[in-house]
Amino acid sequence: MGVKLDQIDIAMLNLLQQDASLGVKEIAARVGLSQSPTFERLKKLKQEGYIKKIVALVDNKKLDKNLVAICMITLKEQGIETKQNFEAQTAQMPEVMEVLCVSGGWDYILKVATKDMPSFHHFISNRLAPIQHIANINSNFILNEVKYDTAFLIEP
Repeated sequence: MGVKLDQIDIAMLNLLQQDASLGVKEIAARVGLSQSPTFERLKKLKQEGYIKKIVALVDNKKLDKNLVAICMITLKEQGIETKQNFEAQTAQMPEVMEVLCVSGGWDYILKVATKDMPSFHHFISNRLAPIQHIANINSNFILNEVKYDTAFLIEP
């Protein structure tokens, strides 16, 4: 990346990882800059890809998405077209929160959120399993979320 992060950039990224609703004025005050250079630094961090997007983290239970599962997927073949097809199809499914291509015993790990077991079963049977070239689906259900963090440790 073109921008070398300094202490102020790191402080700004840490602030945003904790509370993305902070405005330029508040960030400027906390990092000791005026608003104009703070705005320019934020713009540069976005342009350089350090900040991908700013979102709100929503409580799944408040939205009646009470069943969260981790699905490990093995494909029958490893061709580029097969993988691209799988990735494109699963990325479009609203129940799928994350699609991770992994090494080891599985090809992909999906994080899936649904209302309950019947809706999860419907998702697996009617949406996921019909995707071509899936050899195996192994699902594990999250019983308790012990730690959930989206912030990366940023070191100078």
